[in-house]
Amino acid sequence: MRGSRPTAEVPAEADAGRITGRLRTALVVICITQLMMVLDGTVVTVALPSIQRGLDMSTVGLVWVTTAYTLTFSGFLLFGGRIGDLYGRRRLFVIGVGLFTVASLLGGLAVDDISLIVTRGLQGVGSAIASPTALSLVITNFPEGRLRNKAMGAYAGMSSIGGAIGQIVGGLLVDMVSWRWIFFINVPFGLLIMYLARRALDEGQYRRGRLDGVGALTVTAGMVLLVFGLTDAATHGWGSASVLWSLIGGAALLVVFVIWEARTPHALMPLRIFKDRTRAGAYIVGFFLGTGSVAAFFFVTLYLQEVLGFGALQTGLSFLPIAGVVIIATQVTSRLVNRYPLYVLIAAGALVDALGLGWLSMMDANSSFIDILLPQLVMWYGSGTAMVPLVLAAVSGVGDAEAGLASAVQNTCQRMGGAIGLAVLATVSVMVTDDDLRSAGAGAATEQVRHAALTHGYAQAIFGGACIAMVSFALTVLILGVGKGRLRGRGRRPRGPASGGESEA
Repeated sequence: MRGSRPTAEVPAEADAGRITGRLRTALVVICITQLMMVLDGTVVTVALPSIQRGLDMSTVGLVWVTTAYTLTFSGFLLFGGRIGDLYGRRRLFVIGVGLFTVASLLGGLAVDDISLIVTRGLQGVGSAIASPTALSLVITNFPEGRLRNKAMGAYAGMSSIGGAIGQIVGGLLVDMVSWRWIFFINVPFGLLIMYLARRALDEGQYRRGRLDGVGALTVTAGMVLLVFGLTDAATHGWGSASVLWSLIGGAALLVVFVIWEARTPHALMPLRIFKDRTRAGAYIVGFFLGTGSVAAFFFVTLYLQEVLGFGALQTGLSFLPIAGVVIIATQVTSRLVNRYPLYVLIAAGALVDALGLGWLSMMDANSSFIDILLPQLVMWYGSGTAMVPLVLAAVSGVGDAEAGLASAVQNTCQRMGGAIGLAVLATVSVMVTDDDLRSAGAGAATEQVRHAALTHGYAQAIFGGACIAMVSFALTVLILGVGKGRLRGRGRRPRGPASGGESEA
């Protein structure tokens, strides 16, 4: 069944490329939601020591505060995107935000480690429902062209700066009020979003059908096991039984999922969505491209606190210039996509990202804050440049009825790429640091030696991220820039639901 065009009326300002009236409110709702969801993945990081003291948690319990969110969010992403396609995106968007808001309130009221871990898992489920539907609502509410490009730029900007803002907000709330407010702060925003969503967002047409229960079960269980194994590897090593069995079980379930999806007529993820070379290429590039940014963010945060001795608030504020650079990059690129082929912008962003990471990997224990800030600005400008055209490529040619699925696959690829890449690079960092400490000898393990070993491990991991970013550049050129997969510029855009006719799913 072919996708349907959105039913929303396009205002007269669309011809001038201005977002006004209802569309402006719709964009604010979508962007605030995306910022809240992305921010929640990082805002907890700087609050972990305070949470541990407040609830008297063990180190293992503290790890699960972060892991519970990652597991449920990654595991339910495809499910969340598909049920939005089948039962209405605005409806599921409100439900997802509502679940996230309630879980946030309960998280702030948590009395022990178990209750906090459970509420973090519920937050992940709510985010997995709301995030893909938020992106698909951009497609159903904004016509293809300048308006959608601007909306995608704003959406991508929120996705990119959420991590940096999360550190800032987390540091402020922990130092000035209490760790509980990193959860409470979501409640008023969640209620406002639910109120405005029903008035500003157009539902669009959707296709009712049977939900693929077997597919939902196998892909969710497979993703949960895979993310669990990757997360556990950073703590217990790749050779531990729990890691190996989790990875093997997750991979096996995902294979079963693909086989089932190829045979069932009511597939949760119809495999035809990968037949379009542009879309499939965007998913592959997105999988690799996010790794370097995630790794840099993680290791720079550790460097600031472990080596330079920054506190929570100081660490958060140090990312403020990065947030500004990402906003500039996404806004500039949202205008350039009207003039240049998408693959050129994606390739340029990936190359600049790789150069910035390579520069950052030259850090040592004597580097100053400015020494690591400047390469980060280069790296994040490249990442922000690639984000907008990459999202546009990932949803190109998708009918309205499957916009949520395409959005969920794009989200899943980026999340899984970041999780797998960080697990691998974290292992590299630990191995390099341990080797340096062993070489120095037990008696020579002074604070200076420890700082040098830690920084060497961080630098080697970041260099690995630079190599992965170069892989993204090469894949962009080979898949999206050559032959039939080439993404054109002016005069020939990717087909979409608002292109003036029916689109192919």
